[in-house]
Amino acid sequence: MDPLLVITNSDAGTADEESLDLALAVLREHVSVEVQATGDPGELDGVLHRAGSRRIVVAGGDGSLHAVISALHRRNDLKNSVLGLLPLGTGNDFARGTDIPLDIEEAARVILHGEVRPMDVVVDEVGEVVVNSVHVGAGANASRRGARWKERLGSIGVGKVNLGKLGYPIGAALTAWKPPILRLRVEVDGRVVNDFDQPVLMVAVGNGSSVGGGAELTPDANPEDGRVDVMISRAVGPMERVRYAVHLGLARHPEREDVTYLRGSSVSVTGEEFWVSADGEIYGPERQRTWHVEPEAYSMVLPRPGSSS
Repeated sequence: MDPLLVITNSDAGTADEESLDLALAVLREHVSVEVQATGDPGELDGVLHRAGSRRIVVAGGDGSLHAVISALHRRNDLKNSVLGLLPLGTGNDFARGTDIPLDIEEAARVILHGEVRPMDVVVDEVGEVVVNSVHVGAGANASRRGARWKERLGSIGVGKVNLGKLGYPIGAALTAWKPPILRLRVEVDGRVVNDFDQPVLMVAVGNGSSVGGGAELTPDANPEDGRVDVMISRAVGPMERVRYAVHLGLARHPEREDVTYLRGSSVSVTGEEFWVSADGEIYGPERQRTWHVEPEAYSMVLPRPGSSS
């Protein structure tokens, strides 16, 4: 096996460091491992510049994986990269959607004994990468509010055992009380699937299945199939929103009459100002955004089918 370059976050807490040590002990029994901590894009770029032919292992959550894949994409190094993931984040949605174990030692064994498979990414018109999911409307507003509450509550507790995980549910609850109702035109592969006369609660473009630590916003999405799943909710009335939230919790919302669920390779959203949540990164307000799939953009070490680890 090629040597491994493990990239971790300089701001990782004590609990993360202890978990990482467990994973490194498993890896170092079989392969040469170098660990590099990065704290900003400049440091990350320098580490990737020196990566050579080594496999890159991201020790972190969805945000860390997004940062590494985005940096490799900007460097035009993504296509030839093989990545592994040690899930040390709060949500770990990409790991959940690809069956990478959340147990850190089991995840390390996947890096050693798993299989390398090609993975898709989603790219917008300005070249920004989405690894797992991007959504606008109520979901993005919930993420925006949830991020603020996560930061506030993350200091209450010790290490990863804190109240930060309550951030997204609180953000979702606040947004459900007074959500943005938007008039948007949504086009999938050039076909209008929602127009301005149909107000929407939210639009999601999923390369992976879940967001927010397991909420299956696009439950059938698969980052290996060359397409994205698109979910449009028109549950704009108070009771409709409640019912939609219940069905969302059960991952049955695609069955609703006020939900459109389909697949495609490109998605364009245009209309009233909206906020965007892309892999947990919040930006906006925007009036127009387009995303397209880049199939087999990089490779990832994933569990072998039927494997228990």
